[in-house]
Amino acid sequence: MCAAAVSRTGREAGDIEERLRADGFWRVAGVDEAGRGPLAGPVVAAAVILPFGWQDPGVDDSKRLSAKRREELSAVLRGGDVVYSIAMAQPEEIDRINIHHASLLAMRRAVEQLSSSPDFLLIDGRFTIDFDLPQKAVVGGDAACRCIAAASILAKVERDNLMMRMHQQWPQYNFASNKGYPTAEHKQALEKHGPCPIHRRSYGTVAQMGLAWGEG
Repeated sequence: MCAAAVSRTGREAGDIEERLRADGFWRVAGVDEAGRGPLAGPVVAAAVILPFGWQDPGVDDSKRLSAKRREELSAVLRGGDVVYSIAMAQPEEIDRINIHHASLLAMRRAVEQLSSSPDFLLIDGRFTIDFDLPQKAVVGGDAACRCIAAASILAKVERDNLMMRMHQQWPQYNFASNKGYPTAEHKQALEKHGPCPIHRRSYGTVAQMGLAWGEG
């Protein structure tokens, strides 16, 4: 589903959730994903409903935070009255339906798995999801809306930790360091070892290495 995206900055952006509450939407879920760009691993999404009066410990766009601070905030979000869910789309799904649709699928799954039903969705980016609820796409939403920022932190930490575990299984790609992103080191490992089972075969760099190793 595509909707006109809204781009907000500054104080106006910070008021989006408050304006929605004033309009009667009390359970606003922020939704974001992590992992569109990597060559390996799933795309991970999170949906978050912040309780009314929640004391913000400093959530922000996950890209603006250090790994240590993301971990700290993730623990706070998971340990309080925040309602959240984390879901993903696997590499084979990314290869089958492309990363754009896989990202929307992961976000829809996260919303579906919330233990409490939201009444409005704020989606980071330019696209809404295939879900029967009022919703708005917000460009730069992870820097503009607290609930989306919270979702961005949970999704990023979950994916990073997953790639750390994948490093134990396939240490030759150094996923612990690159998290699957197309770094020079990662590309060199692909040239040397070929793709592993969690690589995204539909991505050009991986596809080329697969062919070089006689795959496909």
